[in-house]
Amino acid sequence: MSPPNTTHTTGDADSASDDDLDLDELDPIVNSSRRSRADDSSEPGARRPVNGSTNIPLQRLQRFGSSRLWPSTGKRGRGDDGTEDTEGLLGSWPGHTQGNGHVRLWSEDQVGWNVRPERYQRVNRQESISHGRDTASRRSSVRQSMQISDFVRQELADMRENEQEFSSQESREVSVGHAQKKRFPTNVVSNAKYTAWSFLPRTLYNEFSFFLNVYFLLVALSQIIPFLRIGYMSTYIVPLAVVLSISIGKEAVDDIVRRRRDAEANAELFTVLTFSDTARDGAVEVHKRSRDIKVGDVLKLEKNHRVPADLVILQSHLTELTLDATSDSTTAPSAQAAGETFIRTDQLDGETDWKLRLPSPLSQNLSLKDLQRLKVTAGAPDKKVNQFIGTLELQPSLAPAYDPHVLKDGPAEDGPSSNDPDRTVGNRQNSAPLTIDNTAWANTVLASSTVTYGVVIYTGKQTRSALSTSPSRSKTGLLEMEINNLTKILCIMTLTLSIILVALEGFEPSNKKPWYVAITIYLILFSTIIPISLRVNLDMAKTVYAYFIHQDKGIPGTVVRTSTIPEDLGRIEYLLSDKTGTLTQNEMQLRKIHVGTVAYAGEAMEEVAAYVDQAFATGETQDVHVSELGATTKTRREIGVRVRDLVLALALCHNVTPTADEVDGERVVSYQASSPDEIAIVEFTESVGLRLLQRDRESIVLQSVSTKQVVIRAEIKEIFPFTSDSKRMGIIVHLSSEVPGLSHIEEQWFFQKGADTVMSSIVAANDWLDEETANMAREGLRTLVVGRKKLSLEQYRNFSSEYADASLALRERDAGMAAVVKKYLEHDLELLGVTGVEDRLQKDVKPSLELLRNAGVKIWMLTGDKIETARCVAISARLVARGQHIHTMAKLKAKAQGKDALDVMRNQSESCLLIDGESLALMLSHFRHEFITIAVQLPAVIACRCSPTQKADVARLIRKHTKKRVCCIGDGGNDVSMIQAADVGIGIVGKEGRQASLAADFSIEQFCYLTKLLVWHGRNSYKRSAKLAQFIIHRGLIISVCQTMYNIAGHFDPKGLFKDWLMVGYATVYTMAPVFSLVLDRDVDEQVANLYPELYKELKSGKSLSYRTFFTWVLVSVYQGIIIQGLSQLLVGEVDGPRMLSVSFTVLILNELIMVAVSVTTWHPIMIVCIVGTAAFYAASVPFLGDYYDLAYMASWSWAWRVAAVGAISLVPVWGGKVIRRTWKPPNYRKVQAI
Repeated sequence: MSPPNTTHTTGDADSASDDDLDLDELDPIVNSSRRSRADDSSEPGARRPVNGSTNIPLQRLQRFGSSRLWPSTGKRGRGDDGTEDTEGLLGSWPGHTQGNGHVRLWSEDQVGWNVRPERYQRVNRQESISHGRDTASRRSSVRQSMQISDFVRQELADMRENEQEFSSQESREVSVGHAQKKRFPTNVVSNAKYTAWSFLPRTLYNEFSFFLNVYFLLVALSQIIPFLRIGYMSTYIVPLAVVLSISIGKEAVDDIVRRRRDAEANAELFTVLTFSDTARDGAVEVHKRSRDIKVGDVLKLEKNHRVPADLVILQSHLTELTLDATSDSTTAPSAQAAGETFIRTDQLDGETDWKLRLPSPLSQNLSLKDLQRLKVTAGAPDKKVNQFIGTLELQPSLAPAYDPHVLKDGPAEDGPSSNDPDRTVGNRQNSAPLTIDNTAWANTVLASSTVTYGVVIYTGKQTRSALSTSPSRSKTGLLEMEINNLTKILCIMTLTLSIILVALEGFEPSNKKPWYVAITIYLILFSTIIPISLRVNLDMAKTVYAYFIHQDKGIPGTVVRTSTIPEDLGRIEYLLSDKTGTLTQNEMQLRKIHVGTVAYAGEAMEEVAAYVDQAFATGETQDVHVSELGATTKTRREIGVRVRDLVLALALCHNVTPTADEVDGERVVSYQASSPDEIAIVEFTESVGLRLLQRDRESIVLQSVSTKQVVIRAEIKEIFPFTSDSKRMGIIVHLSSEVPGLSHIEEQWFFQKGADTVMSSIVAANDWLDEETANMAREGLRTLVVGRKKLSLEQYRNFSSEYADASLALRERDAGMAAVVKKYLEHDLELLGVTGVEDRLQKDVKPSLELLRNAGVKIWMLTGDKIETARCVAISARLVARGQHIHTMAKLKAKAQGKDALDVMRNQSESCLLIDGESLALMLSHFRHEFITIAVQLPAVIACRCSPTQKADVARLIRKHTKKRVCCIGDGGNDVSMIQAADVGIGIVGKEGRQASLAADFSIEQFCYLTKLLVWHGRNSYKRSAKLAQFIIHRGLIISVCQTMYNIAGHFDPKGLFKDWLMVGYATVYTMAPVFSLVLDRDVDEQVANLYPELYKELKSGKSLSYRTFFTWVLVSVYQGIIIQGLSQLLVGEVDGPRMLSVSFTVLILNELIMVAVSVTTWHPIMIVCIVGTAAFYAASVPFLGDYYDLAYMASWSWAWRVAAVGAISLVPVWGGKVIRRTWKPPNYRKVQAI
């Protein structure tokens, strides 16, 4: 087969009109030919129908009276539709045998189900060609037979809509390389939240869903009503417009960025195969934009190509294995290629390790033209990225004879219909199961140097990537909720003050205004009490905090993904941490093995290497080692055999694949696997003398490190991959060896390794397993139990038969396959040994945990490891203080046991709790409230053998019970649910990938960065936002008090004091910058914050912004407002007028600037610029305020001394009280500064 050499670049290769598409769906026989000739239809001699209308065969019209234009899948092949048998017309398929609907091929040299493509019985090419000619001759006459009337066309359109409703919920059959009957979603990527038409309505709706925005909108609209008007409408519209513009503008910028990314992804070009009889090898390469890719398209992908849709991999060939251009088109391409390919899934599930993917043996060696004979049966779209069940079928012939009386389900070139006996009584060779190993989901990337062909089975919103992308829980910070409560109090204060003023005047006022109108006017006048800019200022502050975190060189790589909750970092009371990869490095190294009678670790591993070298020696070295071995004792020989068997099992039972790449011109071999544990084991076997030289889907080759010769060849019969549910993996291999001493192992073996909790019931009875796994766990090692079983020919044949049947099931496939494995394999395994893998602690974990504990944070460790390992890590990491008692709660199964355990824990409030997953499940089921009440009071809790669901349940339970801030930190995919359930989720970019990092609110690179994130950035963010909120509230309250004094002095006449631009300028240009500059303030430096973590502990009470501090600021505002307005009126000698207004407003501005200045603890240059610059800007703007001020009076000494006097009386008592309070009872940060 030669590679396709014709390339077209189009926006959409499917250019058929809607009418043509209807014809294609009605007559798939015509479909294949029309589509294959679509690109060549403009050539001279191309045949076109005389009648341009759409035509269908008569047989189709006979079915228009039924509910559907084509029969349902469930009725095909049953012979109940009145169609006659087509075997005589279509012919039989050479080589098929009658059976149970599958093709089974048995061979003498290899027992079991064989689906290897080189054994396929192929259809005679000449017969195929003759069939194609007959079909072509019939096609031209059929197309002239009938025209589709309008009512048929409408019925077809209605039916297609119904089909679309079910296409996302039912299993689907995808004909490879053909247009599909059912309509599926387009492959358009759309992450934009808005369209051009919906942007403004939706953003306005979102903004006005906030009460404050609605409130200020009503206030602004009230100025339209003449008897409610108290000034220019712009006075109230401009502040609201500024707030809305900032929020809406931010949404617009974010959506534009999303749209640009979407446009780039949708416009990316991909190579798609179209099938044509005129092409030399039956396939033509065209380029399609990603958005135009459809279900059934065959894509060609190469290294570093992004996968645009969910694919089933059909073929994969090494790029170096190029095809001879002169080869016959019917020859299987690259038959030498094994078919393995690797993909990167970090953008899908966050895991950085390469994943091995394989094409089905059924399709790997087909010619490109024969790919259109395939049909994929897949389940409904699902968001489970690690699961897939499907079936691949190969149609018996390329172009069967056409029978007008038979309604076919597939395209003309797609083989016989389901009525064909070849299909219903065919052989198992005609179909093969599909699993997750045969797929490449959208947004993964091809990582290996291969050319891969895959058929699209899910597009657009039905891809795994789109379905698994769910919006995370919207998180609201604790400070924001507290401010909302204070805002409600301000609303009540506004209404109360309005009613009081109306009541003081009397509800029958002399100005003839009804009392309710007067109340409304007062509500408008006092609207400044409720700060419209509060939410915008706090949002802007959060952006500043995120910038500080991102720019901090002390915690490089830290990313803020949720900018709405930085203040919560300063309020954490419970920290829930994963162990592996979070507290530990997730850099695995096999440190110890135990073979039943002896353990090896450290320098003793040299003895293991000697045993391996002896066992796998060849040639002259064999004679030397045999003589040496003969001199040893029988016991040592037995130990050597056990060591050899264990190392051999470890070298075979894994999912590791060696990959070669060029780095700086040198060939570098690395290991790829889904787990660091697997790589650690393979690196160990290499270190002791047995190297993994080569591995593909069919074989494993092992090499002796010392002799550089191949010593073991293993033919892979079956692999049972590791899952979090099974906690084990296994492999069936047929071993062969050229080493004379290993001839006895040339049998079929089942090897398995897994957690001791599951393997203890699978291996044969022994008296040392439990003790040794416990010993290793106490050393902090992760243990794996290894076993094996020899399979006879009959055992394997029976297993293979039942397992093959179970693997083809579309329902309960996994359960059925697991049951077969358990029946034949997973019992009475020979116990070979136990391995211990070390996972060292992360950098600075011990001081970090100690600092957090001193900061008042209670730490829980939730892990999937066993009790002994968790206990050891907790002690070594100083999670448990020295000398602290650890109370263990394990293996509780009965409700009575749980009650007794809780009674014991009530009297051990100073102890740490160590609980296993089984006992935790019992507590969460029967003693939920009692357990959490006791547990949250303990200094530390260690939960082991936890599932991801249990981790999330614990996080939610603590949040609900304590109402405190809970932080969860982890690095793996199994930590995502816990991270998302927390108030603050922190993900670590680790060896297990970026899934936790992407799902978290904050992403860090090391656990020790957490202390700075909380103790420094979290504390500063909370204290800064609290101070900022209080100043904004003070700014609105003080001007409202001035307004109240003015109305009282004016005999309760509800009119405004500061009107128009004075009002707008006060809340914006005259005070906004100095107040906002408080986000740069800090009370202590970083070194002091780390040295005295107790400063963080005091934030738990929320004293920085509480009801006490709020009402303190209310009293200050009331005092200063009364002084400023009352003294201004008194000293100037007028209740109203430009002179009084100039004194009052000037003092109001200076008072706010000086209040900001005296509250600053650590000055920043920007703060000085803001305060001085704002004062200068106000002075420069005075000449333009002649409509409000008496400018000549402001130039006199009389104005100056009045301003100074009013300002001093307003500020000095407040400042003096603050100094006295700090001296009498200084805050903690003042105390540590004095040390």
